[in-house]
Parts: sequence; C-alpha cells; structure tokens
Amino acid sequence: MSEAEQVPASAPEAASAVILNATDSNGTEALNATAKFVATPEGTALAYGSLVFMALLPIFFGALRSVTCSKSKNSADMPETITSRDAARFPIIASCTLFGLYLFFKVFSQEYINLLLSVYFFVLGVLALSHTMSPLMSRIFPVSLPNKQYQLLFTQGSGESKEEIVNYEFDTKNLVCLCISSVVGVWYLLKKHWIANNLFGLAFALNGVELLHLNNVSTGCILLGGLFVYDVFWVFGTNVMVTVAKSFEAPIKLVFPQDLLEKGLEANNFAMLGLGDIVIPGIFIALLLRFDVSLKKNSRTYFYSSFLAYIFGLGLTIFVMHTFKHAQPALLYLVPACVGFPVIVALFKGELTEMFRYEETPAEEAGTKEDSSASDKKDQ
Repeated sequence: MSEAEQVPASAPEAASAVILNATDSNGTEALNATAKFVATPEGTALAYGSLVFMALLPIFFGALRSVTCSKSKNSADMPETITSRDAARFPIIASCTLFGLYLFFKVFSQEYINLLLSVYFFVLGVLALSHTMSPLMSRIFPVSLPNKQYQLLFTQGSGESKEEIVNYEFDTKNLVCLCISSVVGVWYLLKKHWIANNLFGLAFALNGVELLHLNNVSTGCILLGGLFVYDVFWVFGTNVMVTVAKSFEAPIKLVFPQDLLEKGLEANNFAMLGLGDIVIPGIFIALLLRFDVSLKKNSRTYFYSSFLAYIFGLGLTIFVMHTFKHAQPALLYLVPACVGFPVIVALFKGELTEMFRYEETPAEEAGTKEDSSASDKKDQ
C-alpha cells in the first residue's frame, strides 16, 4: 500500500506500504494542521531515493543468495517452497491476520500489544540479522582466531522413542554475528531508532527473498495476482490497513526521514516502505534468476528485466502518490510490471512455454534424490 496520510512509522505484517509524511517513531500525530511537517524538495527527493535504493538491496542480494540456498544440504539454510495451493491461500490468511490485528487493537490496549510485538520481533530480528551477516563474517573472520564448532540439541523421550526437537550446529563466527545482532536488537528495543529499524527490516527482507522459494512461475502469478486484489481491497475498500498501520510498531518497514537535512540523525518525520512491497515481488524476481541459471546460457535476461520492472513499478507508485496525495496500493503497479516485463521478453525470445514449464524441486526432495543416486552408483 502506498499511503500519503499522517501515520506513524509502523505497518502491519500482512500489509505492504509506502507511507509519506509520517510522524515520529513513537506514533505521535500532529496536533493540528499548522503543526504538520512540510518536507523540502531536497528532503523528499533524498527520502524517495533512499527508500528505492534500500528496497533494491535485499531483492538483488537475496536473489543471488537464493541460488546458493536452493543447492544447500544444510537444514538450517534450506528454503521454504511455496506451492500453488499455498499461494492461493496466502491472500486469505493475510486478510485474516490483518483484520485480526485490527480487532486486537480495537479491544485491547495498544501499549501492551506493542510491548509483546517488540519482544517477538526483537528475537526474530536478532536471528535474521545474524543469518544475514554470516556470509560476510566468514570472509572477514581472522584466520588466526580459532573457529570452534558447537551443537544445540534438544530431544524428547528416551531410548528408541527419543525424538529430536532442535538440532542446530553453529560455530564461533555465528556467535560473533549473534552478539553484534543482539547489540542492534537492544538498541532498537530501547530507542526504536530508525537506523536500527532499517537494519532489522533489511535483514527480514533479504532472508525472505533468499529462503522463500516459489516452485514455478505459475505459482508466482497466482501469489502476485491474489495479493494484487488483497492490496487494492484493503487500501481502497476499508480503513482497516491504515488503522492497523497507525497502531502497529514493529521493524517490518524501511523508513527514511524527510527532515534529515534539517535535524540530522534525530530526524523524526519519515517516509516509509512496507516489507511486503519488497519481499513479495522479490521472491518472484529471485525465481526468474534461478530460471536463468537453469537455462545455462550464461545470461540473466529474465532477472534483469524483472529487476528493472520493479524499479519502474516502484517509481510509478511514488510518482502517482506524490502527484495525487492519495493512498495507492503499491502492488497495483508492481505486479503488472514484474510479471508483464519478463513475459514480454519471453515472448520475443520464444521461451514463454519453457518459462512456465520450469519447475523447482524442494530442497529436501533434491537432497534425497542426490543421496539415492549416489547410493545407486556405489551399488553398481
């Protein structure tokens, strides 16, 4: 959803939003029209440009990491595959989640709900940021320092009935990442600073693009089409999304202050972009990159065409919102662009049928097939 109303720096998990002229991170609204902040052209341009740039980072690097992730045999790095049934149900689940949050905020105290959510997203954020940092840490970790291996194992029962609940292997590098992420988490929990919010938001988005895999292009079209209707309905049809956005405080959006030039790092009038507008198109773009890889033509035509389409769609969203000063569902522009551009390219190249026939095997099944084929070779 693109939003031009006065709302705080927060958004619901199921919502996707570009919000401008937001109030401070504590959710304090302007007392009257005379107190309403008016951004300078420079501040607005800086906020717009920064949001677009930050949105592109998790899509680009998340898509690249998804290629490696799809070949991983490590259970901690295996992606979650979204089937056509999952895609068809997702808009319904998202709608129920959104409306449920709306009812919660109507019935219960906003303060206590946000306190619980802050603790919940603190834990998730620390884990997500730690996972995001781990490849970089592997490169810069000093060779002279010992990298010890650890295992966290929880079991239930005993003897033959013993069942593994948690079996997680990690090393010293992972512990360093966890400590750094925890510092950021405490910073966010205590100060709700916009930089800490963005670090968590970028980590969530990158992990989403990397670990959520569509099994084929048709599933991607079903998911994007369903959320296209979802976004349009909840933005234009009701006030539910905006109401929840005004109440919900969590690092599930990217924010950038429009008054940064005037107030520096203490700026508090934000433009923001919901993670839904990044992750949902991002997992489709990542799928097209893996399709490019499967063609073995040493080109990334579909990835780059969809990536450019995303930039065009997001730019168009911001332009329409800025021109008409009215809430706009971002997926209204992103979905046709991200699906339409690659389809047109496939038509010109004569690969449309091949693109829609492309099917990804879930990582678990792929690993099983490789193991079975290896054992067959040994037997022979």
